[in-house]
Amino acid sequence: MPAKVEDNQRRGWIVPVGGAEDKDSDPVILRRFVEISGDADARIAVIPTASRLDDTGARYERIFRELGAADARSLEYKRRTDVDHPEWLEYLRNATGVFLTGGNQLRISTILGGTHVARAIRTANANGVSIGGTSAGAAILSEHMIAFGDSGATPRAGKVSLAPGFGLTNRIVIDQHFRQRDRIGRLLAALAYNPFAIGVGLDEDTAAFIDGDDRLEVMGSGAITIIDASKLEHSSMGTANDGDCVCMTGIILHILNGGARYDLHARVATPPPGTLD
Repeated sequence: MPAKVEDNQRRGWIVPVGGAEDKDSDPVILRRFVEISGDADARIAVIPTASRLDDTGARYERIFRELGAADARSLEYKRRTDVDHPEWLEYLRNATGVFLTGGNQLRISTILGGTHVARAIRTANANGVSIGGTSAGAAILSEHMIAFGDSGATPRAGKVSLAPGFGLTNRIVIDQHFRQRDRIGRLLAALAYNPFAIGVGLDEDTAAFIDGDDRLEVMGSGAITIIDASKLEHSSMGTANDGDCVCMTGIILHILNGGARYDLHARVATPPPGTLD
């Protein structure tokens, strides 16, 4: 479950990004992340644990500083023993924004899962700190994380594997690089296991900015696919053999582009402003 938000607090933004966000020509997603993290006063902790590239953290440090953040620092958690680094933990606890980079989400969960770093991130978000992540860094944000799975449009039994994420929210299951890697089938399969959650499929260079009231706004050049299984009438997941196509009826699907909104409580989608005239 998400960390408890105290009566005098407001939960911070949760910002999953579909990967391959524009970092140079028009970095609107990263610029807005700086703005909601304090703008000129922003102190952003970058966590590049998912990546095996040595320069990933340094690149995001540079980008966030160029976009106006007061400071950005990469916390190089590469093994579980690194979580005891006192200066990094102090920086994390004083950050106004935390951003997890792309790579492999299982590196994040196996290195940081269950540690005081993961707890610090959950507590920070409950206390108003913005937490974002791109690609693998987006997948880890929710309670139920897609660890891996097959591409394709058809949901099939046994073709998606879930693992615990950081649990900033239990309302959504996130998938990234969504249309580029044809992942609607695996997101549907994940929802067949857990129809309570809402599926959020993020195209590349596209982000969901989720405020403290669980209202989602789309930003970026692509779209977000919302799959609502709350009115699921039938699922054959419980009787399907491994590899079988799964029958699901009663699914609600929305395709939302930039400026569109979705209320995760009411499960209501709203087109971008000006499109209803």
